[in-house]
Amino acid sequence: MQHPPAGAQQGEGDDEDGLGERRGQQELPRQVRDLPRAHDGRGQHEQVHDDQHAQHHAQVAEIGQPDARTRLIYTRHAAILPDAAHSMQHEDPPTGAPTPAKAWSGRFAEPADRLMQRYTASVAFDRRLAPYDIQGSLAHARMLSRCGILSAADLEAIERGMAQVADEIRAGRFEWSVAREDVHLNIEARLTELVGDAGKRLHTARSRNDQVATDIRLWLRAEIDGLLGLLRAVRERLLDLAEAHAATVMPGFTHLQVAQPVTFGHHLMAYFEMFSRDAGRLADCRRRVNLLPLGSAALAGTSFPIDRESVAAELGFDGVCENSLDAVSDRDFAIEFLAAGALAMAHVSRLSEELVLWMNPRFGFVDIADRFCTGSSIMPQKKNPDVPELMRGKTGRVYGALVALLTLVKAQPLAYNKDNQEDKEPLFDAADTLADTFTILAELLGGVTPRPERMREALSQGFATATDLADYLVRKGVPFRDAHEIVARAVREAEQAGRDLSELPLEKLRAFSSRIEADVFGLLTPEGSVALRRHTGGTAPEAVRQAIARARARL
Repeated sequence: MQHPPAGAQQGEGDDEDGLGERRGQQELPRQVRDLPRAHDGRGQHEQVHDDQHAQHHAQVAEIGQPDARTRLIYTRHAAILPDAAHSMQHEDPPTGAPTPAKAWSGRFAEPADRLMQRYTASVAFDRRLAPYDIQGSLAHARMLSRCGILSAADLEAIERGMAQVADEIRAGRFEWSVAREDVHLNIEARLTELVGDAGKRLHTARSRNDQVATDIRLWLRAEIDGLLGLLRAVRERLLDLAEAHAATVMPGFTHLQVAQPVTFGHHLMAYFEMFSRDAGRLADCRRRVNLLPLGSAALAGTSFPIDRESVAAELGFDGVCENSLDAVSDRDFAIEFLAAGALAMAHVSRLSEELVLWMNPRFGFVDIADRFCTGSSIMPQKKNPDVPELMRGKTGRVYGALVALLTLVKAQPLAYNKDNQEDKEPLFDAADTLADTFTILAELLGGVTPRPERMREALSQGFATATDLADYLVRKGVPFRDAHEIVARAVREAEQAGRDLSELPLEKLRAFSSRIEADVFGLLTPEGSVALRRHTGGTAPEAVRQAIARARARL
């Protein structure tokens, strides 16, 4: 799904922050979106379903619906129907009514256990893949027709039926059934209701194994494209803030102790570089995602004379998976995505931690706009940085998804195993978390107000220019190790006197080394210190501005 960059115009009916409804209204791929709209043709089962929804929404109306900004950022498992939880409450047939026949039930002498059906069904979450399932099925059907495996009449019927299925999904009228297990069989069953035997022929030369692998890759490719756009917005906000504060001095820290002066702009550019590498990893991951599994069938390929390359071209894949066993059984492409996402969240978490620290009055380096903070139910004075705290916390969700999928695949024999059904919920949740986090991070950065006077005040403690004094002595011919020792003694005396090095009289400094002259005081200020570091990657204001210019060119 394409996620709009932060600050992008929202269409009519969209929630104003771009978060609340994104997961509830799945954008259809272009190939599905462009299908002709089917006639309404509503049957009795659809009317019953609508009546149930009307009753539910009437109950909601009595309580009062929240506005867009108070809705959840995303709704788990609600990608196709906004009211996902409710829609699954009524899908089972009444007691005594026959359950739908399974696509695989011919082998079995007794019906599937009701508890087993619920335990193994994935439709509550994998229906999020419905637009991509339709997209892949249409490309598959067209290939079958081109290869003489499917008649032109059957292809026309499938395209017509899929148009109606897509309409029903768009309108929230599609009836999802746990008894039909997953998104694939739900769509196929409805298609067969609409077009008869043509729908039954669609599954020729494929398996759900290669079908779901294709759906996930189509979905993940779109997610990566959206995340890259959101990361670009984050980096643009960092560049804007860094440019405004290219010369604003602040302490640089090691071990969270004052180390050397840097500029706030230079500090922010460190995160720009981190997020740029994150974007590069996602883009690189996309290349391995963008290969077509379809045509691998269950595990061994198919005996039909198919043309996989034409399907890959229609669906925008760079090529096909070369080995049918590998194509249906591995999820390393999803694990790679989660690893890249986990690294990105690690960088988000580090920035979040610093924002939390900097907002603390003991630092006071920044203020965060009220709209991104909360208060206390008992302490009237509190202003809490909840957004960065929660971004820091949500990092664990993405880490957990990565560990879940690594654990999932670690001991599976080839080829497909039911274990792989468990890949989707962690994968979906991680993608949602990444998208929502990048979205709000870009907005949050626009609400950060630096406080230069507090940053400079912090530089008066901790002897941040001590290294500059040592470098000064080196330039005067003193070996660095000797210079290090000389300055360490000077720091100890200044500390005992309660002064900064720049506040010691010249004669005091000369007591440590006769090579110290009056010109030393120009570099014992924070501004003098950063100005000396003019090389590429340095913290001098001119070097920071040059880095920003190069970064904008890269974007």
